[in-house]
Amino acid sequence: MVHVDDDLSTIGTTLARTEERMRGGRHAAERLWPTGFGGLDPVIGGGLRAGSLVLVAGAQGLGKTTFAVQVCRNVARSGRPVLYFSYEHDAEDLVLKLMAMEAGEHSDSLQVRLATMREAFDASEAASMDERLAGVPGALPALATVRGYAEWLFVHRSTGSRTDLGVIRERIEEVHAATGTMPLVVVDYLQKVLVPGAPMDEHERSTTIVEGLKDLAIDISAPVLAVVAADKQALRSGTRMRTHHLRGSSALAYEADVILVLSSKFDVVARHHLTYDLGNAERFRDWAVLSVEKNRFGRDGVDLEYRKRFEQGRFEAEGHEVKEQLIDDRVFVE
Repeated sequence: MVHVDDDLSTIGTTLARTEERMRGGRHAAERLWPTGFGGLDPVIGGGLRAGSLVLVAGAQGLGKTTFAVQVCRNVARSGRPVLYFSYEHDAEDLVLKLMAMEAGEHSDSLQVRLATMREAFDASEAASMDERLAGVPGALPALATVRGYAEWLFVHRSTGSRTDLGVIRERIEEVHAATGTMPLVVVDYLQKVLVPGAPMDEHERSTTIVEGLKDLAIDISAPVLAVVAADKQALRSGTRMRTHHLRGSSALAYEADVILVLSSKFDVVARHHLTYDLGNAERFRDWAVLSVEKNRFGRDGVDLEYRKRFEQGRFEAEGHEVKEQLIDDRVFVE
């Protein structure tokens, strides 16, 4: 069971527990879950922190789920458990994303594509997975790699009609019992979590959910990473998404320890970068900007860029700070 210590304690008690951890050789790194994204981990204090709530936001199609799955895979590859609550994708779709991701990193060939792997999975002939994938570029080495960490990555097919915070806690307890370690918890996405009982408006629901997820992160002493949707205002032309555009309650911005916002680089660079070099327009479309909008563990207001490889279900993991000037309004050049 997840133990929640709601008794009074003193700082002296905390100091004693910390010293016990140190004497036992348990390193502070045990309280960090690196995301595996270059540039991001140093900014947020080395990775996702125990007891923290991290929100990933962005308009539809900008790679929120891709980012979340890539973090899950990076943590699982390190030999630590991950529990992914998927409200929008079934487990087989996630397997395909993982295989395309692995194949793309193993071989940067343009022949490595998520669509090609999906065709092999959906083929009508009766054959084993290895036989189906034998002719797909990069697929068999990718499958072997996924099999190497597959038992560390738990997927829960969640629904907005059944999966509430209580179910999320129960499944975390199951993973903890099975592995002996608290997992990184990923919720995709926050606004879909069921809030049972009387009908509420979206503001009340999102407040209940985000407060519950924050309490959960502290209770289990592990990070919770939640994907969040944007409100309608952020989807309008001429608007760059910011923290206040998170759909639902202002409590999302208040409760979160870290808020990350994904944008298309083309949409957020200053006009002069496009006006004087129209070739940049197409180049910028290939990049996503990950903005650290809030960060209780380090700098905020940091804009990092990562190349999109969505045909392979991934971002290139090596990122760096954006050099170009960014603006608040989107810029469109046709």
